[in-house]
Amino acid sequence: MSLKNTMEKIKSLESEKKNLLAELEGLKKLADAKANALEQEVDALRDEIKSLKTLMGQPEAPSNKA
Repeated sequence: MSLKNTMEKIKSLESEKKNLLAELEGLKKLADAKANALEQEVDALRDEIKSLKTLMGQPEAPSNKA
């Protein structure tokens, strides 16, 4: 492989690496946002169940929250 080809390959790979790292960061942010949204939904559902059980006079069971 000639020096010119090697330099072009390095430049191309560095560019691809930069793009992949940017995509990875974006995906990590999306995953964090999804996890936070799901956590809020689960908390809301737990609160709703607790309220309904209180309304119906049922004792609270031990929490399954991790």
